[in-house]
Amino acid sequence: MSELDHSIAAGLSEVRERIAAAARDAGRDPAEITLIAVSKTFGAERIEPAIAAGQRVFGENRLQESEEKWPALRAAHPGLELHMIGGLQSRKVEGAVALFDVIHTIDRDKVAKAAAKAMAEQDRRPSVMVQINTGEEPQKSGVPPAEADRFIEACREVHGLPVTGLMCIPPLDEEPAPHFALLKKIAERNDLRQLSMGMSADFEVAIAFGATHVRVGTAIFGHRG
Repeated sequence: MSELDHSIAAGLSEVRERIAAAARDAGRDPAEITLIAVSKTFGAERIEPAIAAGQRVFGENRLQESEEKWPALRAAHPGLELHMIGGLQSRKVEGAVALFDVIHTIDRDKVAKAAAKAMAEQDRRPSVMVQINTGEEPQKSGVPPAEADRFIEACREVHGLPVTGLMCIPPLDEEPAPHFALLKKIAERNDLRQLSMGMSADFEVAIAFGATHVRVGTAIFGHRG
């Protein structure tokens, strides 16, 4: 095993142990929590060691990058699950529906409508999550909390999307806990079970607040160049 392979396998092992410990501390079953290894900007030489170490769920931010590297990886390793965790433009929704198993970033009617159309045309229905802009940051994607209930209902009733949960990215300069608590509250009143929240710096806090999916990149793959 190369030094790089060893480093990635060790990073994965440590993250899994931390997830298990955080789940136990919260009185939860670690099996309820899906680790999404965020492989954005990393090539196959970094992803292959994670696959060899047993990781099967990966997250990407950009459609074009994903289309370039994942078809070959999936052909070589059947059974991998790919999650879209980056912002999505309506013109790229068709490609995202074709490639990803879960889309975390449905955040406006134009994107929801495009997703419904692509799913009907392709006869393919990846699960979707609604992204909530819990910090109401103008530069960040996501539905404002006050509009969340209406938008979730529209995704379900108007567009017929298979909405399974919610996603958020708290502001960098704020404590994440209140944002995770808000996301959980919105999910509960809309009868949604999945919460995609928590990254390398705060996934243990997210687990305490009910995260079912944590998105971890740096702690596994190292810092991006």
